[in-house]
Amino acid sequence: MTTGTYESPALAMIHTVHGIIPAFNELVGRHLPGWRLFNMLDESLLGNTIREGALSRQTMRRIATHIWSAVDAGASAVLVTCSSLGPAVDAAMPLCPVPLFRIDDGVAIEALQCGDRIGVLATLFTTLSPTTHLIERHAQRMGREILLTSHLCEGAFEKLRDGDRAAHDALIREGLAALLGNVDVVVLAQASMANALSEMKGTPVPILASPELGVLHMSSALKSATSGKALRG
Repeated sequence: MTTGTYESPALAMIHTVHGIIPAFNELVGRHLPGWRLFNMLDESLLGNTIREGALSRQTMRRIATHIWSAVDAGASAVLVTCSSLGPAVDAAMPLCPVPLFRIDDGVAIEALQCGDRIGVLATLFTTLSPTTHLIERHAQRMGREILLTSHLCEGAFEKLRDGDRAAHDALIREGLAALLGNVDVVVLAQASMANALSEMKGTPVPILASPELGVLHMSSALKSATSGKALRG
């Protein structure tokens, strides 16, 4: 019997929402050509976090288990696409044997390039705190003083969960209208919110969504790491 081997590196993506998987597959195919990918879905990670109102120790442990499972399955890098789980990803990074990424790093860094007054829009309370803390951490690292304004689109996530994408997107656009006059840039805190931008013609300030910026950030980091290995070799 012949044993097949893979020459290309593998990216594992850990998701908590099924509907975003096709978009991420397309983004990775575009920005990380030559990488093969596989998806891992566990909706209970986000469901339990919403029910408990915060990221619990048990859920953090379970996320770490998923990350190690991805590594055991052959992943050369791992991306967690749920912003609510960001602190658990941070906790796992020092021990992870492969590059590990949270989806919102790219959008946080890009927001700081756009101005000091940053708006954060979310459909889940459990995402607001991780996103604002991440932006503050990057600002501190850069020596920047910023003003953060957050807004929760109440009821939007429930609409999405019930399959009413149009109502979900409309609530997000209402939330954007509440922020736009007071900030230099708006960050959409969850990957599932990006679709709401498709019907918007133009806005007075940039509106940043995490999926593409997160994949671009990861792609840049992985290419730099690969280049460094080649130079050392």
